[in-house]
Amino acid sequence: MRKTKHIIATVIAALRESVKGNMMATARLNTLNISDWQSFHEESRQTFGFPDFYGMNMDAWIDCLTYLDEGDGMSRFHLAEGEGLDIEVSDSEAFKSRLPEIYDALVRCTSFVNKRSVDAGKPPLLSLIFL
Repeated sequence: MRKTKHIIATVIAALRESVKGNMMATARLNTLNISDWQSFHEESRQTFGFPDFYGMNMDAWIDCLTYLDEGDGMSRFHLAEGEGLDIEVSDSEAFKSRLPEIYDALVRCTSFVNKRSVDAGKPPLLSLIFL
């Protein structure tokens, strides 16, 4: 019994240490609220806390999420060094079936934000989690 408790305590300590180096903020994109490009951008504005002057297009989406680690005020998220943003995409299979163009743009533009970050010598900022 003591040995088991020791093993469990060791595993928990290792997990805590590993999480410290891999911090992630989380945002959930509720795809049930998305029916077209307009509603995608409205949901994105709400989910990510984009400013009122957000341009409601994918170029603006990319710009708002590119500098999350610099605290430029374009999002409610300000990531610490080494931190990333997990974007949970709810009902992803249905979203992909209903709105394939928007789904593909989300994936492509997330990749573009990450490429900008990597090209600047930093780790990728965004992770998509399909729920």
